[in-house]
Amino acid sequence: MKQQPPVKKNEYIDVAFDDLTHEGFGVGKVEGYPIFVQGALPEEQALIKVIKVNKSFGYGKLVELKSESRYRVNIPESELVKYGGCQLQHMSYEGQLNFKQNYVEQVLKRVGKLSEVEVLPIIGMEHPTEYRNKAQVPVGEKDGKLVAGFFKPRTHEIIDTDYSIIQLQEVNEAVKVVKEVCRELNIPPYNEESHTGVLRHIMVRYGIQTGELMVVFITRTNDIPHKKTLIHLLTKRLPKLTSLIQNVNTNKTNVILGEKVIALWGNEVIYDYIGEVKFAISAKSFYQVNPVQTKILYDKALQFAELTGEETVIDAYCGIGTISLFLAKRAKKVYGVEIVADAINDARRNAKLNGISNVQFAVGEAEKVIPMWAEKGIQADVLVVDPPRKGCDEKLLETITTMEPKRIVYVSCNPATLARDLQTLVGAGYKATKVQPVDMFPFTNHVECVSQLILKEGN
Repeated sequence: MKQQPPVKKNEYIDVAFDDLTHEGFGVGKVEGYPIFVQGALPEEQALIKVIKVNKSFGYGKLVELKSESRYRVNIPESELVKYGGCQLQHMSYEGQLNFKQNYVEQVLKRVGKLSEVEVLPIIGMEHPTEYRNKAQVPVGEKDGKLVAGFFKPRTHEIIDTDYSIIQLQEVNEAVKVVKEVCRELNIPPYNEESHTGVLRHIMVRYGIQTGELMVVFITRTNDIPHKKTLIHLLTKRLPKLTSLIQNVNTNKTNVILGEKVIALWGNEVIYDYIGEVKFAISAKSFYQVNPVQTKILYDKALQFAELTGEETVIDAYCGIGTISLFLAKRAKKVYGVEIVADAINDARRNAKLNGISNVQFAVGEAEKVIPMWAEKGIQADVLVVDPPRKGCDEKLLETITTMEPKRIVYVSCNPATLARDLQTLVGAGYKATKVQPVDMFPFTNHVECVSQLILKEGN
């Protein structure tokens, strides 16, 4: 007989919470049946309303807290708008770091079956607010007025806000000024349903070390009404502005950026530094949004690579060359491969910008390019991977284990796929020695890790 869940939709029940999901939902259980509730924390008891029932788990809505966690932070409702996109807004920073540390440890054991790997204490931020150097805010219309901010969770309703607690002050101020000017000039906001209007998104990028500011208008149309006045007002009201760009996206899509880029005023790029390495950042460049923690992450990657100056290094998924250029300062030669051609163009430009000549970049799939390099006699002593959230391609893992580099440094933005891939590499003759979690994104559920693997003797 098919067993029914012990709860029903719209039922009100008392639940005790003892865990968090990787998305930051509190986990409570009723007769062993898990219920996930946004806003609940471990050590808490609450009255909830069951809002969804699946075969093996359900979802609930927090109605009333009966007891609170020591890590709970109560934020006034009027302040919640400042926390758009922050899944852990209700948790103290100490609690956030404990949650992320525990999540990395548990997922390595549960998914990767890696109980012996050393997980080092997570590296948090001394000042965990106002760290993002980039904002990308959707634009729409509400009550006849242009609004821009963030999407209400699981909807396309835009919550209008001028301040985010995780964005740099310069970024918040620029977004606010751009909105004011666009309202004054009656720039038509984009309507997602009818695919009409002009302004779809406002992007702001800021170089922390250089003080250079870029504003990008993402538009549905090639023309922007009152363009000259718009440029004049923004250059007058934003003294740090050095680059004003238009990106045209004519498609009816959720993809933010289009192909066409127009420099409206100033430079096409801004510059910033991570450590001693200088980077040119265009409207479409990938660049880490928290360069303070990125420096810490890359220093750890460099430490785990154990370079003496005699090694050949391959950087798979090299992006715009951020890690490659760090490694090149300590290695004999670095080869970087990336499937996105624009990123490789940026990587080559950044190498030239820094006068780094012992790097070589190629466009293509790592699992195809690396064997081609091997045929030419290029053998990696150290291999670095920094894949997207889905982790490494299976063919790339096969390529790596065939090549047998002495050390692998794996940088990951998803502990679950990291654990899966580490398990594969350990099964192929490597020892996972240590994993270093780094909190790149305070107040969110994301955690970055850098891991070291060493080829076992006899392999």
